[in-house]
Amino acid sequence: MKIVTIIGARPQFIKAAVVSRELAIYNQIVNSSSLRINEKIVHTGQHYDDSMSQIFFKELEIPAPEYNLGIGSGNHGEMTGAMLQKIEEVLLKEKPDCVLVYGDTNSTLAGALSAAKLYIPVAHVEAGLRSYNRRMPEEINRLVTDHISDILICPTQQAVDNLKMEGIFNEPESGRSLQKANNRHRKVALVGDVMLDSVIYHRQFSIKPQFELPQQFILATLHRAENTDNAGRLKAIFKAFKKISRTIPIILPLHPRTKKKIAGLISQTSSSKLRIVEPVSYREMIYFLEKCTLVMTDSGGLQKEAFFFKKPCVTLRDETEWVELVKLGYNYIAGSDTKQIIDAVQIMLNKKIDAKIDLYGQGEAGRRIVRIVQSV
Repeated sequence: MKIVTIIGARPQFIKAAVVSRELAIYNQIVNSSSLRINEKIVHTGQHYDDSMSQIFFKELEIPAPEYNLGIGSGNHGEMTGAMLQKIEEVLLKEKPDCVLVYGDTNSTLAGALSAAKLYIPVAHVEAGLRSYNRRMPEEINRLVTDHISDILICPTQQAVDNLKMEGIFNEPESGRSLQKANNRHRKVALVGDVMLDSVIYHRQFSIKPQFELPQQFILATLHRAENTDNAGRLKAIFKAFKKISRTIPIILPLHPRTKKKIAGLISQTSSSKLRIVEPVSYREMIYFLEKCTLVMTDSGGLQKEAFFFKKPCVTLRDETEWVELVKLGYNYIAGSDTKQIIDAVQIMLNKKIDAKIDLYGQGEAGRRIVRIVQSV
Protein backbone atom coordinates (compact mmCIF):
# COMPACT_ATOMS: atom_id res chain seq x y z
CA MET A 1 0.00 0.00 0.00
CA LYS A 2 1.18 3.52 -0.76
CA ILE A 3 0.09 6.77 0.86
CA VAL A 4 1.11 10.33 0.08
CA THR A 5 1.35 12.71 3.04
CA ILE A 6 1.04 16.40 2.20
CA ILE A 7 2.43 18.97 4.63
CA GLY A 8 3.63 22.54 4.42
CA ALA A 9 3.56 24.30 7.80
CA ARG A 10 5.15 23.78 11.19
CA PRO A 11 2.06 22.36 12.99
CA GLN A 12 1.69 19.81 10.19
CA PHE A 13 5.32 18.73 10.57
CA ILE A 14 4.63 17.95 14.23
CA LYS A 15 1.44 16.00 13.51
CA ALA A 16 2.87 14.11 10.55
CA ALA A 17 5.92 13.10 12.61
CA VAL A 18 3.64 11.22 15.00
CA VAL A 19 1.98 9.23 12.22
CA SER A 20 5.26 8.61 10.35
CA ARG A 21 6.78 7.18 13.52
CA GLU A 22 3.80 4.85 14.01
CA LEU A 23 3.95 3.82 10.35
CA ALA A 24 7.60 2.80 10.84
CA ILE A 25 6.64 0.73 13.90
CA TYR A 26 3.77 -0.89 11.99
CA ASN A 27 6.03 -1.77 9.05
CA GLN A 28 8.54 -3.42 11.39
CA ILE A 29 5.99 -5.78 12.92
CA VAL A 30 3.98 -6.89 9.87
CA ASN A 31 5.08 -10.23 8.48
CA SER A 32 4.44 -9.65 4.81
CA SER A 33 5.99 -6.91 2.69
CA SER A 34 2.67 -6.67 0.85
CA LEU A 35 1.04 -5.41 4.07
CA ARG A 36 3.55 -2.62 4.63
CA ILE A 37 2.57 0.99 4.09
CA ASN A 38 4.92 2.99 1.88
CA GLU A 39 4.70 6.69 2.79
CA LYS A 40 5.77 9.40 0.36
CA ILE A 41 6.02 12.85 1.97
CA VAL A 42 5.32 15.98 -0.07
CA HIS A 43 6.44 19.30 1.42
CA THR A 44 4.69 22.17 -0.35
CA GLY A 45 7.18 24.73 0.92
CA GLN A 46 4.51 26.87 2.58
CA HIS A 47 6.95 27.44 5.47
CA TYR A 48 10.10 28.03 3.51
CA ASP A 49 12.28 29.68 6.21
CA ASP A 50 14.86 27.17 7.46
CA SER A 51 14.14 28.06 11.09
CA MET A 52 10.50 27.19 10.51
CA SER A 53 10.91 24.16 8.26
CA GLN A 54 14.13 22.19 7.79
CA ILE A 55 15.12 22.29 11.44
CA PHE A 56 11.78 20.73 12.36
CA PHE A 57 12.27 17.81 9.99
CA LYS A 58 15.59 17.08 11.68
CA GLU A 59 14.37 17.53 15.24
CA LEU A 60 11.06 15.70 14.83
CA GLU A 61 12.74 12.74 13.12
CA ILE A 62 10.52 13.03 10.05
CA PRO A 63 11.72 11.13 6.98
CA ALA A 64 13.09 13.49 4.34
CA PRO A 65 10.37 14.56 1.90
CA GLU A 66 10.50 12.82 -1.46
CA TYR A 67 9.14 16.03 -2.96
CA ASN A 68 9.71 19.66 -1.96
CA LEU A 69 7.49 21.80 -4.14
CA GLY A 70 9.07 25.10 -3.08
CA ILE A 71 5.83 27.09 -3.36
CA GLY A 72 6.68 29.66 -0.66
CA SER A 73 4.36 32.48 0.34
CA GLY A 74 1.87 34.48 -1.70
CA ASN A 75 -1.79 35.40 -1.94
CA HIS A 76 -4.20 32.60 -1.06
CA GLY A 77 -5.35 31.99 -4.63
CA GLU A 78 -1.86 32.19 -6.07
CA MET A 79 -0.41 29.85 -3.44
CA THR A 80 -3.24 27.31 -3.56
CA GLY A 81 -3.28 27.28 -7.36
CA ALA A 82 0.45 26.61 -7.57
CA MET A 83 0.11 23.81 -5.02
CA LEU A 84 -2.79 22.23 -6.93
CA GLN A 85 -0.75 22.05 -10.11
CA LYS A 86 2.37 20.56 -8.51
CA ILE A 87 0.58 18.18 -6.15
CA GLU A 88 -1.47 16.81 -9.05
CA GLU A 89 1.77 16.05 -10.93
CA VAL A 90 3.07 14.12 -7.91
CA LEU A 91 -0.15 12.15 -7.46
CA LEU A 92 -0.31 11.21 -11.15
CA LYS A 93 3.25 9.92 -10.87
CA GLU A 94 2.92 8.10 -7.53
CA LYS A 95 -0.66 6.76 -7.90
CA PRO A 96 -1.19 6.38 -4.12
CA ASP A 97 -3.99 4.41 -2.47
CA CYS A 98 -4.69 7.31 -0.10
CA VAL A 99 -3.69 10.94 0.47
CA LEU A 100 -3.21 12.11 4.06
CA VAL A 101 -3.69 15.81 4.90
CA TYR A 102 -3.46 17.63 8.22
CA GLY A 103 -5.13 20.65 9.76
CA ASP A 104 -6.38 23.72 7.94
CA THR A 105 -3.70 25.37 5.80
CA ASN A 106 -3.61 26.08 2.08
CA SER A 107 -1.48 22.94 1.79
CA THR A 108 -4.33 20.96 3.37
CA LEU A 109 -6.90 22.32 0.95
CA ALA A 110 -4.70 21.89 -2.13
CA GLY A 111 -3.81 18.32 -1.18
CA ALA A 112 -7.42 17.35 -0.60
CA LEU A 113 -8.68 18.98 -3.79
CA SER A 114 -5.94 17.45 -5.95
CA ALA A 115 -6.66 13.96 -4.61
CA ALA A 116 -10.44 14.28 -4.79
CA LYS A 117 -10.35 15.35 -8.44
CA LEU A 118 -8.22 12.28 -9.21
CA TYR A 119 -10.62 10.02 -7.25
CA ILE A 120 -7.95 9.16 -4.68
CA PRO A 121 -9.33 8.66 -1.14
CA VAL A 122 -8.56 11.60 1.17
CA ALA A 123 -7.94 11.17 4.91
CA HIS A 124 -8.16 14.40 6.91
CA VAL A 125 -6.47 14.49 10.32
CA GLU A 126 -8.09 17.10 12.61
CA ALA A 127 -11.42 16.90 10.83
CA GLY A 128 -14.50 18.55 12.32
CA LEU A 129 -12.89 21.59 13.94
CA ARG A 130 -14.89 24.80 13.60
CA SER A 131 -14.47 28.40 14.76
CA TYR A 132 -17.61 29.46 12.84
CA ASN A 133 -15.83 32.53 11.52
CA ARG A 134 -15.73 32.32 7.74
CA ARG A 135 -13.54 35.40 7.54
CA MET A 136 -10.69 33.12 8.66
CA PRO A 137 -9.00 31.44 5.66
CA GLU A 138 -8.40 28.41 7.90
CA GLU A 139 -12.14 27.98 8.45
CA ILE A 140 -12.81 27.83 4.70
CA ASN A 141 -9.98 25.33 4.30
CA ARG A 142 -11.42 23.11 7.05
CA LEU A 143 -14.95 23.19 5.68
CA VAL A 144 -14.02 22.37 2.11
CA THR A 145 -11.52 19.69 3.11
CA ASP A 146 -14.01 17.94 5.39
CA HIS A 147 -16.74 17.92 2.78
CA ILE A 148 -14.54 16.30 0.12
CA SER A 149 -12.67 13.88 2.40
CA ASP A 150 -13.41 10.16 2.53
CA ILE A 151 -11.94 9.54 6.00
CA LEU A 152 -12.54 12.19 8.66
CA ILE A 153 -10.21 11.69 11.62
CA CYS A 154 -11.44 13.71 14.61
CA PRO A 155 -9.47 14.73 17.71
CA THR A 156 -12.45 15.43 20.00
CA GLN A 157 -16.09 14.55 20.54
CA GLN A 158 -16.93 18.19 19.74
CA ALA A 159 -15.37 17.73 16.30
CA VAL A 160 -17.52 14.63 15.71
CA ASP A 161 -20.62 16.57 16.80
CA ASN A 162 -19.77 19.39 14.40
CA LEU A 163 -19.69 16.93 11.49
CA LYS A 164 -23.06 15.53 12.56
CA MET A 165 -24.57 19.02 12.64
CA GLU A 166 -23.36 19.62 9.10
CA GLY A 167 -24.93 16.38 7.90
CA ILE A 168 -21.64 14.74 6.99
CA PHE A 169 -22.91 11.68 8.81
CA ASN A 170 -26.05 10.87 10.75
CA GLU A 171 -25.56 7.48 12.40
CA PRO A 172 -25.35 7.28 16.20
CA GLU A 173 -21.85 7.87 17.51
CA SER A 174 -20.26 4.74 18.96
CA GLY A 175 -17.08 5.54 20.80
CA ARG A 176 -13.92 5.37 18.74
CA SER A 177 -15.21 3.10 16.00
CA LEU A 178 -15.47 3.98 12.34
CA GLN A 179 -18.75 5.17 10.86
CA LYS A 180 -20.08 5.20 7.32
CA ALA A 181 -21.48 8.58 6.35
CA ASN A 182 -24.52 9.27 4.16
CA ASN A 183 -24.50 7.44 0.83
CA ARG A 184 -20.77 7.76 0.25
CA HIS A 185 -18.29 5.28 1.61
CA ARG A 186 -17.05 7.87 4.08
CA LYS A 187 -15.73 7.12 7.53
CA VAL A 188 -15.63 9.22 10.65
CA ALA A 189 -13.28 8.24 13.47
CA LEU A 190 -12.69 9.71 16.93
CA VAL A 191 -9.04 8.97 17.71
CA GLY A 192 -7.81 11.67 20.07
CA ASP A 193 -5.24 14.34 19.28
CA VAL A 194 -1.90 13.59 17.61
CA MET A 195 -0.43 16.67 19.29
CA LEU A 196 -0.79 14.91 22.64
CA ASP A 197 1.11 11.92 21.25
CA SER A 198 3.85 14.31 20.17
CA VAL A 199 4.14 16.06 23.53
CA ILE A 200 4.33 12.73 25.37
CA TYR A 201 7.14 11.52 23.09
CA HIS A 202 9.21 14.73 22.88
CA ARG A 203 8.87 15.86 26.50
CA GLN A 204 11.87 13.69 27.41
CA PHE A 205 13.97 15.54 24.82
CA SER A 206 13.07 19.12 25.76
CA ILE A 207 15.88 21.63 25.20
CA LYS A 208 16.78 24.39 27.62
CA PRO A 209 17.35 27.75 25.86
CA GLN A 210 20.78 29.36 25.97
CA PHE A 211 19.51 32.22 28.13
CA GLU A 212 18.26 32.08 31.72
CA LEU A 213 14.50 32.00 32.16
CA PRO A 214 12.76 34.03 34.88
CA GLN A 215 11.22 32.06 37.71
CA GLN A 216 7.79 33.17 36.52
CA PHE A 217 7.02 34.29 32.98
CA ILE A 218 4.36 34.36 30.29
CA LEU A 219 5.06 32.54 27.03
CA ALA A 220 3.57 34.46 24.08
CA THR A 221 3.33 33.83 20.34
CA LEU A 222 1.75 35.90 17.58
CA HIS A 223 1.56 35.06 13.90
CA ARG A 224 -2.00 34.98 12.48
CA ALA A 225 -2.73 37.30 9.58
CA GLU A 226 -5.82 38.68 11.35
CA ASN A 227 -3.42 40.20 13.89
CA THR A 228 -0.20 40.77 11.98
CA ASP A 229 -1.87 42.30 8.91
CA ASN A 230 -4.07 44.66 10.95
CA ALA A 231 -2.05 47.60 12.26
CA GLY A 232 -4.70 48.49 14.84
CA ARG A 233 -4.90 45.00 16.31
CA LEU A 234 -1.13 44.58 16.31
CA LYS A 235 -0.60 47.90 18.09
CA ALA A 236 -3.23 47.11 20.73
CA ILE A 237 -1.74 43.65 21.42
CA PHE A 238 1.80 45.01 21.81
CA LYS A 239 0.49 47.76 24.07
CA ALA A 240 -0.98 45.02 26.29
CA PHE A 241 2.27 43.04 26.14
CA LYS A 242 4.29 46.02 27.37
CA LYS A 243 1.89 46.84 30.20
CA ILE A 244 1.63 43.23 31.39
CA SER A 245 5.39 42.74 31.24
CA ARG A 246 5.88 45.47 33.83
CA THR A 247 4.39 43.01 36.31
CA ILE A 248 5.44 39.63 34.95
CA PRO A 249 8.06 39.01 32.22
CA ILE A 250 6.88 37.96 28.76
CA ILE A 251 9.01 35.86 26.42
CA LEU A 252 7.94 36.20 22.80
CA PRO A 253 9.57 33.91 20.20
CA LEU A 254 8.82 35.96 17.13
CA HIS A 255 7.49 34.41 13.94
CA PRO A 256 9.29 35.68 10.80
CA ARG A 257 5.96 36.94 9.48
CA THR A 258 5.42 39.12 12.54
CA LYS A 259 9.00 40.40 12.73
CA LYS A 260 8.47 42.40 9.55
CA LYS A 261 5.38 44.09 10.96
CA ILE A 262 6.45 45.39 14.34
CA ALA A 263 8.82 48.28 13.57
CA GLY A 264 8.10 51.03 16.05
CA LEU A 265 6.05 48.81 18.37
CA ILE A 266 8.80 47.19 20.41
CA SER A 267 10.72 50.09 21.93
CA GLN A 268 11.63 48.95 25.42
CA THR A 269 11.18 50.98 28.59
CA SER A 270 13.08 50.44 31.80
CA SER A 271 9.95 49.03 33.46
CA SER A 272 9.07 46.63 30.63
CA LYS A 273 10.25 43.02 30.61
CA LEU A 274 9.05 42.02 27.17
CA ARG A 275 11.77 39.81 25.74
CA ILE A 276 11.62 39.12 22.01
CA VAL A 277 13.66 36.12 20.90
CA GLU A 278 14.31 34.30 17.64
CA PRO A 279 11.97 31.44 16.65
CA VAL A 280 12.59 28.40 18.81
CA SER A 281 12.63 24.72 17.95
CA TYR A 282 9.79 22.42 18.94
CA ARG A 283 11.75 20.88 21.78
CA GLU A 284 12.73 24.32 23.07
CA MET A 285 9.06 25.28 22.97
CA ILE A 286 8.25 22.24 25.08
CA TYR A 287 10.80 23.44 27.65
CA PHE A 288 9.16 26.89 27.68
CA LEU A 289 5.75 25.27 28.19
CA GLU A 290 7.11 23.23 31.09
CA LYS A 291 8.45 26.33 32.83
CA CYS A 292 5.99 29.13 31.99
CA THR A 293 3.19 30.40 34.22
CA LEU A 294 0.69 31.24 31.48
CA VAL A 295 0.41 31.16 27.67
CA MET A 296 -0.76 34.02 25.44
CA THR A 297 -1.20 33.09 21.79
CA ASP A 298 -3.16 33.32 18.56
CA SER A 299 -1.99 29.81 17.60
CA GLY A 300 -4.50 26.98 17.53
CA GLY A 301 -2.01 24.28 18.45
CA LEU A 302 -0.45 26.16 21.35
CA GLN A 303 -3.86 26.54 23.01
CA LYS A 304 -4.00 22.75 23.31
CA GLU A 305 -0.36 22.39 24.26
CA ALA A 306 -0.93 24.83 27.13
CA PHE A 307 -3.65 22.47 28.37
CA PHE A 308 -1.38 19.41 27.96
CA PHE A 309 1.09 21.14 30.30
CA LYS A 310 -1.72 22.28 32.63
CA LYS A 311 -1.08 25.96 31.94
CA PRO A 312 -3.92 28.49 31.55
CA CYS A 313 -4.18 30.26 28.19
CA VAL A 314 -5.24 33.70 26.95
CA THR A 315 -6.12 33.56 23.25
CA LEU A 316 -5.45 36.67 21.16
CA ARG A 317 -8.26 35.94 18.72
CA ASP A 318 -12.00 36.61 18.65
CA GLU A 319 -12.90 32.91 18.60
CA THR A 320 -11.32 29.47 18.74
CA GLU A 321 -11.92 26.03 17.29
CA TRP A 322 -10.97 24.49 20.67
CA VAL A 323 -14.24 25.51 22.33
CA GLU A 324 -14.08 22.77 24.98
CA LEU A 325 -11.16 24.58 26.66
CA VAL A 326 -13.16 27.81 26.80
CA LYS A 327 -16.20 26.04 28.24
CA LEU A 328 -14.05 24.61 31.03
CA GLY A 329 -12.54 28.02 31.79
CA TYR A 330 -8.97 27.03 30.88
CA ASN A 331 -8.80 29.30 27.85
CA TYR A 332 -9.90 32.94 27.81
CA ILE A 333 -10.78 34.53 24.46
CA ALA A 334 -9.42 38.07 24.76
CA GLY A 335 -9.26 39.21 21.13
CA SER A 336 -7.04 42.23 20.49
CA ASP A 337 -8.48 44.77 22.93
CA THR A 338 -5.69 46.04 25.20
CA LYS A 339 -7.79 46.26 28.38
CA GLN A 340 -9.48 42.92 27.78
CA ILE A 341 -6.12 41.22 27.30
CA ILE A 342 -4.75 42.75 30.51
CA ASP A 343 -7.89 41.78 32.46
CA ALA A 344 -7.81 38.24 31.03
CA VAL A 345 -4.20 37.76 32.15
CA GLN A 346 -5.08 38.85 35.69
CA ILE A 347 -7.94 36.33 35.78
CA MET A 348 -6.04 33.43 34.23
CA LEU A 349 -2.81 33.79 36.23
CA ASN A 350 -4.63 32.23 39.19
CA LYS A 351 -6.44 29.52 37.20
CA LYS A 352 -5.81 25.92 38.22
CA ILE A 353 -6.34 23.10 35.70
CA ASP A 354 -7.70 19.71 36.69
CA ALA A 355 -4.99 17.22 35.76
CA LYS A 356 -7.51 14.36 35.50
CA ILE A 357 -9.63 15.80 32.70
CA ASP A 358 -9.32 13.80 29.46
CA LEU A 359 -10.29 15.87 26.42
CA TYR A 360 -7.86 14.65 23.78
CA GLY A 361 -7.35 10.93 24.36
CA GLN A 362 -4.48 9.08 25.97
CA GLY A 363 -1.70 9.60 23.43
CA GLU A 364 -2.63 6.77 21.04
CA ALA A 365 -3.99 8.82 18.14
CA GLY A 366 -1.08 8.04 15.80
CA ARG A 367 -1.50 4.29 16.22
CA ARG A 368 -5.22 4.54 15.55
CA ILE A 369 -4.65 6.62 12.43
CA VAL A 370 -2.30 3.98 11.04
CA ARG A 371 -4.96 1.29 11.61
CA ILE A 372 -7.53 3.44 9.80
CA VAL A 373 -5.24 4.13 6.84
CA GLN A 374 -4.29 0.46 6.64
CA SER A 375 -7.96 -0.44 6.20
CA VAL A 376 -8.53 1.85 3.17
